[in-house]
Amino acid sequence: MTHALEPQLAAYIATRLTDASDVAVSGLERISGGASRETYRFRLSFVQGGQTRTRKLILRRDPPASLIDTERRIEFAAYRAFHGSAVPVPEMLWLEEGSAALGHPFFIAEELSGYQAAPALLFGGGYDAVLGRVAQRKWTILGEIARADPAALGLTSVMAVPALDACWRRELDHWEHIFDTDEAEPQPIARAAIRWLRANPPPPAQMLSVVHGDYRTGNFLYDEAGDIHGVLDWEMAHLGDPLEDLAWGLNPVWEFGRGLAGGLIAREDAIAIWARASGLAIDPAALHWWLLFNCVKGQGIWVGSARAFIDGGNRDPVLAYAAWWLLNAQDRAILKVMGKL
Repeated sequence: MTHALEPQLAAYIATRLTDASDVAVSGLERISGGASRETYRFRLSFVQGGQTRTRKLILRRDPPASLIDTERRIEFAAYRAFHGSAVPVPEMLWLEEGSAALGHPFFIAEELSGYQAAPALLFGGGYDAVLGRVAQRKWTILGEIARADPAALGLTSVMAVPALDACWRRELDHWEHIFDTDEAEPQPIARAAIRWLRANPPPPAQMLSVVHGDYRTGNFLYDEAGDIHGVLDWEMAHLGDPLEDLAWGLNPVWEFGRGLAGGLIAREDAIAIWARASGLAIDPAALHWWLLFNCVKGQGIWVGSARAFIDGGNRDPVLAYAAWWLLNAQDRAILKVMGKL
């Protein structure tokens, strides 16, 4: 059965492949998960230079309302900046910021096929022998992101450039505003954490880094040998304090009940791997601040998820499920980090 988007997608791609003919799209199917973009995989075929060619591609389209409001141009630019570097990412092909072609803005990228992303599979027992390798690669890649020069990558012309002493305030202001506008019920635990964060600001960032914004187990593609072949979901990417990204991966909710950083290794080992790869120092007090901040940020995401579902802008069950499953877990994480649990 042909998906309704297939002919529209083929027509759009034909305008981009001007030296090709017989452009066709087939096998379009929605990939579950990913509440800030609708994600589909499909097969593209076309004739070019007298030869028939095929490619497996990914479509990432904006939904009517999402778990996180993000700018697709920034996500697209982040992928492009790291493609071909020590940070593995899929190749970006086309960005469309208008709604005429497919009803909503979107971009198209290559599909990295043959790999897995699901934490449940990773922790299901079959990968136990390579979890150490996954951990080594995970935090090494995050260190590579932290040490990269945003200006050399061309990202300072796309992303806002905060002062080193303003990184924390910009992020905290943003996520507190999410609570102010989206919370469906009072969030006293998160509000208490916000008060503490404002009263105890961290030192200025030691350097301005690219912050992935959601670098966690579940947002990278791994294989049976424990290697990582693609870092995904850059929709919250921005420039800021590199400790923000490290601390997000240490959020207790990403331990998946295993008592390990990212569900993989001891927290101290993860931090050490990141420090070696990034070449950056770690102020324990600053890392604690960013860890608590990321617990607040996580709660802000689940609050926004619930609001999008309640308002009816997006009835994807993943929005309601995320709020139901994680609001209490994130409250407990906040209390744990504050030493109150």
